Amino acid sequence: MAAITRFMIPLLLFFLSLPLPGMGQELTPKRHVIVGGDRDYPPYEFIDGNGAAAGFNVDLTRAIAGIMGLQVEFRMGGWKEMRDALQAGRVDILQGISFSEARSRSVDFSSPHSIVSHAIFARRESMPALSLDDLKGKEVIVFQSGIMHDLLEQKQLAKRLILTATPADALRLLASGSHDYAVVAALPGAYLIRELKLTNLVPVATGIAFYPYGYGVRKGDDELLGRFNEGLAILKKTDEYRKIHDKWLGVLEPRSLPWREAIRSGAVVVVPLLLILSGALLWSRSLRRQVALRTESLAREVEERERAVEELCLHQAQLLQADKMKSLGILVSGVAHEINNPTGLILLNLPILREVYEDAGELLEEHYKEHGDFSLGGIPYSRMRDEVPIMLNETVEGARRIKRIVEDLKDFARRDDLAVKEPLDLNNVVKSAVRLVESTLRQATNRFTVSYAASLPRLRGNPHRIEQVVVNLIVNACQSLSDPQRGVFLETCHNLDRGEVELHVRDEGGGISPADLPHLTDPFFTTKREQGGTGLGLSVSAGIVKEHNGALRFQANPGGGTVVTLGLPVEEEITTI
Repeated sequence: MAAITRFMIPLLLFFLSLPLPGMGQELTPKRHVIVGGDRDYPPYEFIDGNGAAAGFNVDLTRAIAGIMGLQVEFRMGGWKEMRDALQAGRVDILQGISFSEARSRSVDFSSPHSIVSHAIFARRESMPALSLDDLKGKEVIVFQSGIMHDLLEQKQLAKRLILTATPADALRLLASGSHDYAVVAALPGAYLIRELKLTNLVPVATGIAFYPYGYGVRKGDDELLGRFNEGLAILKKTDEYRKIHDKWLGVLEPRSLPWREAIRSGAVVVVPLLLILSGALLWSRSLRRQVALRTESLAREVEERERAVEELCLHQAQLLQADKMKSLGILVSGVAHEINNPTGLILLNLPILREVYEDAGELLEEHYKEHGDFSLGGIPYSRMRDEVPIMLNETVEGARRIKRIVEDLKDFARRDDLAVKEPLDLNNVVKSAVRLVESTLRQATNRFTVSYAASLPRLRGNPHRIEQVVVNLIVNACQSLSDPQRGVFLETCHNLDRGEVELHVRDEGGGISPADLPHLTDPFFTTKREQGGTGLGLSVSAGIVKEHNGALRFQANPGGGTVVTLGLPVEEEITTI
């Protein structure tokens, strides 16, 4: 035992003398982040006279890095070069990029740290262009790969787009007398005109477009994006953010009058007036009370009149849409009647033709056995004797399908009476709606499935109006898909907790932003304005569902896509299917 003790004591002293992990060094090294920036986009980001990165974005990034414990390295270059570098992984984050739906397919965006306003610049002697529409037929200089390049190219407003590597090049080219206008962000444009002394240029239209402007990372880099979002949120609650903003952007933005100076100037005018008015108040109080009451009454009348005008405009637009749908219903009914006649002849004649073929089959078989194979309609009989019955059956089934679709169209177009409600089966309503939009589904997706729950309770309502809602939800789901490999999935179920029969419409489309979710059923609100959306589809659908004491619920999936739930209440007196 003594020998063991003599051995253990030196060993214990040796281990006690070793340094503890982390002594003399940081426990966790700072993450090294490569930040990409535009070398010529002042005052947001640029390379200064000493060859260093400078600007609002640069100071903002340094402040966030200090808060979040990040080690940042700036790489400044041409804008297109930096965007390519982000996708190639040569930089981790872009510190200034304007948001657009198209860009969001390849870039994840932070909360915006600025809103960038864009303007149209022209030479002083040029005819002013007051809006983007005034650029039609003109030669317009624009910064290549910038957000306005994307917008003008999409709208195809200009006669010709002249692309430059930087905003400074665009303004220099315009100042030299070339082309008609330049479209540049307002603050960088004002900064460059001042720094480059381009005194013959002026902004002729400001605020033509506004874009959120913030950090951008490659798709899926949620950890880095989260750290910058957190750091930006913390920074905005401190005085440091205001100092950075005032240093770079405040000098170019219109300044408000300092509050002390405003009080001093106001006092010079207000105090004498108060002295004069104080005497008048003694004898005019009753008159002022009457004026105030009358003013309040007039204000209420004006407010009510404005509200009435807004409601009238809304009702006029809805009546216009309803009139269109009525005309479409009449047209559909007429076309359906014309289709039904030849379809009826097909269904009447095909069984007779099938019996004729069956009767002639014995003669054809005898001829085949005696003389061998022969041609029938240009095809060997040995093949046709098996194919003809199949072709006749398929033709009969196709004609019946045409008849079912025509009947569904006639039911859909038939004028409804909302006061008349009848027992309805949600499964049957969904099946009819799917048949109506089958062509749309085939064009939009290769992955469509529908699951019908068994033994659903019957509901009471107008089946044609509920079918209109289901059609609208399916069409919206199809329009949200970016390619046919993304799917649309329907499912009916009985929600015992809510006492509802529900239809879930799930798509794998672009999803809905949280800011848009509360407004989806507002009249005229649409995220598809450029594709011709009117913003009335979901509003009308929500009204129909509300008339049935139901609800439309929207859920944006974190991984993309949307789930819309149509819930209709089950009435106790309606028996189960």
